[in-house]
Amino acid sequence: MSSLYCIEAVLILDQKGNRVYANYFAPPHVQDGEESLAGSLKRQREFELEFARRTAKSEGDLQMFSGSLVRFKRFTDVVVVVVGHASANEVLVDVVFEGIAGALELLLDSGGVDMRVVQDKFDLVCLLVDEAVDNGIVLETDPATIAARVTRPPTTDPQVSLDLDKGLLGAWGFAKSKLQERLQQGR
Repeated sequence: MSSLYCIEAVLILDQKGNRVYANYFAPPHVQDGEESLAGSLKRQREFELEFARRTAKSEGDLQMFSGSLVRFKRFTDVVVVVVGHASANEVLVDVVFEGIAGALELLLDSGGVDMRVVQDKFDLVCLLVDEAVDNGIVLETDPATIAARVTRPPTTDPQVSLDLDKGLLGAWGFAKSKLQERLQQGR
């Protein structure tokens, strides 16, 4: 496996192993005898459910699981998971995870990372993961940089200030000048 494509998946699962967010990456060159998680929906679901079952009591860790290197952390009612290839550098998988989890905490600042907030700000979650990992290639690991690259929607509606006096006076002046031109042409 090429070391450039080191991330297999970024997942956010609920406590039972059901998907809240899942992004699997397929490396362009799969070696003989090696199966990618991205290739089969059935295999993905089995991986997610087995992961939830085996790690139900763990808070978070970096471990080998089902032939992959997995780093995860439990938040209120969701689990954030970064899955790396078995041959990937453990430190890199951990740093990618810390970047994504830290950026999630920065962006979803309304009391922490939980199911409701992730669903409400799903567009930001998608952009955040896309800024950190692209097709299995690590792009950014700094949480502040990842969060800064994700545009935040305006918190309030922008105030459009129309100066009605100027608009009405401008229209009155325009109409007055046109009327004067017509009257002068009529003489």
